[in-house]
Amino acid sequence: MKNLTQKTKALHAGHNTYLTEGTRAVPIYQTSSYVFNNTEQAADLFSLKEAGYIYTRLNNPTNDILEKRLAAVEEGISAAVFASGTAAISSTILTLLKSGDHIVASKSLYGGTYNLLNVTLPRFGITTSFADADKPDNFKNLIQENTKIIFIESLGNPKLDVLDIEKIANISKNNKIPLIVDNTVASPALLKPFKFGANIVIHSLTKFIGGQGNSLGGAVIDSGTFDWSSGKFTEFTEPSKGYHGLKYYEAFGENAFIAKLRLEGLRDFGGALSPFNAFQIIQGLETLEVRIKQHSKNALDIANWLENNENVKWVNYPGLKNNKYNILAKKYLPNGQSGIVTFGLKGGYIAGKKLTDSVKVFSLLANIGDTKSLIIHPASTTHQQLTDEDKISAGVGTDLIRLSVGLEDIEDLKNDLEQAINLSK
Repeated sequence: MKNLTQKTKALHAGHNTYLTEGTRAVPIYQTSSYVFNNTEQAADLFSLKEAGYIYTRLNNPTNDILEKRLAAVEEGISAAVFASGTAAISSTILTLLKSGDHIVASKSLYGGTYNLLNVTLPRFGITTSFADADKPDNFKNLIQENTKIIFIESLGNPKLDVLDIEKIANISKNNKIPLIVDNTVASPALLKPFKFGANIVIHSLTKFIGGQGNSLGGAVIDSGTFDWSSGKFTEFTEPSKGYHGLKYYEAFGENAFIAKLRLEGLRDFGGALSPFNAFQIIQGLETLEVRIKQHSKNALDIANWLENNENVKWVNYPGLKNNKYNILAKKYLPNGQSGIVTFGLKGGYIAGKKLTDSVKVFSLLANIGDTKSLIIHPASTTHQQLTDEDKISAGVGTDLIRLSVGLEDIEDLKNDLEQAINLSK
């Protein structure tokens, strides 16, 4: 499997048909728990002396195949899946950090992630400083003695800023801090953050990887490149009270992070992915590379079309030649810039709301990455809880309209937007 291309890995990695009665499709192991051979085997499983299945909150055969497949396509060493992208992010942070620790994060984050870092985590004594990601040195300037992670989105949602991952990774490496990259919008079919020095990648599987808008899911993939024994994370080298003095790094080596994330993050916070959802997401992963290229092609076509519409004030898409992030897009996203386009109308906030109420093919809802085209006005919906200052930092102006461009005929999409724009005047 190591010598196969990504297209093939997305279809085959992690599934040994000899272990699933010859089934060509990945089976759904829809069970909460597993029968032990005897009490001795049960004891060995609970004490981690033997690998196996105990309870689906910790692991499941269907989920296991998805985890192996995601690790393969992201070119990491191991992965853990969760009930949602938010569960993946929060479980990662709460597995690595404790009260008194600090995060440096990019300002242009998904609204839910921003609220987690800015509002919820401070209640637990974990604080965050937000950096303007256009200048990588801004991350370095915000690092404190208690900084434990740097968190960014490879392609910001909805700002669509392309971050210079390689430069930020060098900063994190020099400070012995893991770089965590949310790669949801780009997906591994367009960008592999590990190639540029990232240590951990997170996905909302609900989006482009699942691709059908039918199943929530999240994933965390580890590159195996961060040294958890460096002294910055003593929980990996000191005896664990939860497992009879187990030392994670000593027991699991480069897999120590995913082991801790599973044995503590999933065990204690419980954000487990349903096996049925895992099965659904596997179906999406198998066609990701084909879909994301068409999403990207359609999005670029729509962006160019919008630029020539007299009622449109501005258009933002990294694939546009005059876009602020086009040079970085050529480096990090040469095979496509994903399916998200943002724009604003000359009529501003009111016109933006009218447009989103007037579409017929696009669906007004809070999601991205579906095969169907989606639309939303973030300032009045997904980001309404942010202050005006925070909205500006996140790249969410009051007039911003976000499109998730699907796989419909491109002329149908243009016609739908045109009639909606005309009604918004």
